[in-house]
Amino acid sequence: MTNKVEQLCLATLGFFWAFLMWFSTAAFSPSIGAAFDLTTGELALLASSAIWLAPPGRVLAGWAADRVGAHTTFTVILAVTGLVSIASSFASSYEVLFLERLIVASAGISFVVGIQHVAQWFDEHEMGTAEGLYAGTGNVGAGVGALVLPRVYGVNFGDAFLHLGVGAVLVAGLYWWRGVPAKDAASAEVARSNASLKDTLFVWTRYSAIALMLAYAMSFGLEIAMNSWLPSYYATGFAGDIEALGFEGVAAVQTAAGTFAAVQSFNASLWRPFSGYMSDLWQRKGWTPYPMLADDRPYSPRVHWLLTALVCITVLMVALTVVGMLGLLPASVVVLAAFGVAVSFGTGGVFAIVPVLFPDRPGTASGFVGGVSTAGGIVYPVIYGGVPNIHAGYAVVAIGCFVPIIGFFLWVMGREDGVADRGVGSRERWLGGNRTVTGGDD
Repeated sequence: MTNKVEQLCLATLGFFWAFLMWFSTAAFSPSIGAAFDLTTGELALLASSAIWLAPPGRVLAGWAADRVGAHTTFTVILAVTGLVSIASSFASSYEVLFLERLIVASAGISFVVGIQHVAQWFDEHEMGTAEGLYAGTGNVGAGVGALVLPRVYGVNFGDAFLHLGVGAVLVAGLYWWRGVPAKDAASAEVARSNASLKDTLFVWTRYSAIALMLAYAMSFGLEIAMNSWLPSYYATGFAGDIEALGFEGVAAVQTAAGTFAAVQSFNASLWRPFSGYMSDLWQRKGWTPYPMLADDRPYSPRVHWLLTALVCITVLMVALTVVGMLGLLPASVVVLAAFGVAVSFGTGGVFAIVPVLFPDRPGTASGFVGGVSTAGGIVYPVIYGGVPNIHAGYAVVAIGCFVPIIGFFLWVMGREDGVADRGVGSRERWLGGNRTVTGGDD
């Protein structure tokens, strides 16, 4: 006998452990760099590599969750990445370690599997809160990794990778034993039957899915970029300030930099359930304050809440550059804390909308939105590392990337005739005249 609370807890535990493994490499980047004599550019490449497999991997994982069930898909991801994490603890060269950690980082594709799993158990009016609890609690894994792992293991990253891998295998066994794909057989069958190539292309070509994917790129794509980048950023950009605080040597600087980095990660995680709740609240109250957005759709209040988040993220990115160039370490940490909250508003806001717009294809839609968007985690650190002043990269990304994304979001979501079906090609072209789409603008 099972229930939705048990399935939510199971999905959350699985994602927490996957997230912990995903960014465990970043937690040890200073000690890995010292052990293998890596340059700043090589460290940036190592940071970005955690995201390389996420875009295609999440797309595939979302489709698989619809097709064969979340419990099966999640079990395979945890088992494979856990075993490779164990193997990476015995790597004798940097090249082998890099390749193995690249595979371990694919644990992050499990996010969309859990999104699909939770969506299959909870009703529309509680979707934001449920998805926020799942994703927010799971995301804490990155903060725990940055804050705890260096303190427990010091520079001994091999032992950390071994123990994390063993834990992943155990969680995989639990997921296989207790996981149930949906609250009833009919829901599971609807998702399975809508997992064809044409269904997938239909979702990928909807303007609303593209707008939400871009919104997720400037929230979660940004979050994972910061998870990878911030330890190196603080260790390099505020090296003198950290030494002045009494932290000397690779291990001490790594611990201090990881602590500052964890501020963003913890806030981005812990506030995400609140964001989902706020999306539900705005929906119940019917709040639609922005005249440039549509206010007559069943989901319009959720869209208005998401715009609030996107604007806050952009403003705070510029603020990070300002305090960084002024050399204000305490102010940087304060702004970073507020930034993490704003990011949580964006991530929670997006996935309070996705299952509502695409209820018959939750895995496919989540895979596209949550997968392609993670490319931001590759692009942003490269931009940060390529800008001559290490502090200026945040403003470059905000103005060059985020302002155009907000413009596209306003264009798509500002239409009064609905957005769920609008895109490249009609619904009939992709799905045929006898297929219907429930939810969304209906």
